[in-house]
Amino acid sequence: MEHVSVNPWAAFAYLVAGVCFILALRGLSSPATSQRGNRMGIIGMTIAVVTTLLTHVPRLAMYVHADLPDGRLGAALFVPDYLTIAEILAAIGVGAAIGLLTARRIAMTDMPQLVAAFHSLVGLAAVLVAAAAFLNPQAFGIADMVIPLIGKPFFAIYPQSRIEMGLGIAIGAITFSGSVIAFLKLNGNMGGAPILLPARHIINLTVLAAILGLVAYFTQDQSPWIFWTITVLSFAIGFLLIIPIGGADMPVVVSMLNSYSGWAAAAMGFTLHNTAMIITGALVGSSGAILSYIMCKAMNRSFISVIAGGFGAAAASEGGAAKVDRPWKRGSAEDAAFLMSQAEQVIIVPGYGMAVAQAQHALREMGDKLKARGVRVKYAIHPVAGRMPGHMNVLLAEANVPYDEVFELEDINGEFAQTDVAFVIGANDVTNPAAKTDKTSPIYGMPVLDVEKAKTVLFVKRSMGGVGYAGVDNDVFYMDNTMMLLADAKKMVEEIVKSLD
Repeated sequence: MEHVSVNPWAAFAYLVAGVCFILALRGLSSPATSQRGNRMGIIGMTIAVVTTLLTHVPRLAMYVHADLPDGRLGAALFVPDYLTIAEILAAIGVGAAIGLLTARRIAMTDMPQLVAAFHSLVGLAAVLVAAAAFLNPQAFGIADMVIPLIGKPFFAIYPQSRIEMGLGIAIGAITFSGSVIAFLKLNGNMGGAPILLPARHIINLTVLAAILGLVAYFTQDQSPWIFWTITVLSFAIGFLLIIPIGGADMPVVVSMLNSYSGWAAAAMGFTLHNTAMIITGALVGSSGAILSYIMCKAMNRSFISVIAGGFGAAAASEGGAAKVDRPWKRGSAEDAAFLMSQAEQVIIVPGYGMAVAQAQHALREMGDKLKARGVRVKYAIHPVAGRMPGHMNVLLAEANVPYDEVFELEDINGEFAQTDVAFVIGANDVTNPAAKTDKTSPIYGMPVLDVEKAKTVLFVKRSMGGVGYAGVDNDVFYMDNTMMLLADAKKMVEEIVKSLD
């Protein structure tokens, strides 16, 4: 087996980059330190990329004439391959330009689908690296030349490298196809309702078993058909795993795909003998897995059940509809402004409807005007509100809502009973009391915000005909202490602000 030398300075630089990545994750754990965390991540990635370029510069053997003592007329002089270096730098420039342009143009409300798109690129990169390593293993230092008695010489890939390669391409392909489906659902190109295939559990288990079996067989036989069959099956299972998952589970899906992309990168790090990729991939993979666990715990569901079926799949497949024939009360912006201006405390509960309407800036203005009148204003965030983990926190931070006014579910749920007004803007499933009382409901057992306990509930919603991603109606709409504010969320909040003036 070829010995891979490690430059001690490169190892030290990768260690520094790894520390920066850990500090980045630490900073991103809180909105107040998220900018510092992003900066540490940028510094770490810059160190890793520069170190990789300096230690893996392609070199060419150039022959120069010289009068050597042994009579030879030429000697090999290794010089940098400037053409290849230029190509690498050009590719980096193109990627950086696309990234900067996307970052400047993307709306904060579109962040979930952007994250899903980025995950797909990481998965595709892992697939392409694994394919390159399989087709040209000697360039990666993962194979020895074998000269058989009969037949052509070939490069035999090391067994451990075949394991890394097989797992890398499997996880990468699953990440790519799964992220593409998640992007299409988040972007509205596909419906948010689960697509339930007949015998999907049997199909999924069969395909997964086939992939694992072929990866094991690949360690004994490096035939091309095995490698490409693993690739095709992995692309297929990524598609099959995500299409049955409904919109309400998208936060878990996004964090799960984030974990997959990390493990794919780590596997390819072993193939490329790149410590930075191994460290980064392991950090991303483990943090994504922990986040997925936290999200599932917040929904009172097991991770396996989310992957196997999709949140509220049965209800959505049966075409759940809102029960609009029940009596309900409608209010106006003037009514809402009067009630909140007379309150001692108002708790605002944002949801995906706020994100779609891009109402976060108007909401912050409304909160400022209420505080100017002496009203205490707090924001209650459910862990799975929106379409990705922390979606609501990001939007409120963009609108410069003070961090000390934003509270998680477990920290604020006990305050609703002593609150004058709960102002719900675009949240549905996360405020549905059926999760606590109706054992037949697909959201039963999921912790929800107890908005119904407030003296008055103001519920902003486009119309009474819609339902949440779980496909179930919300009993809060029809309670005596609820006033429905039917309109576009941004327009309604702007009208409330005018009424407060």
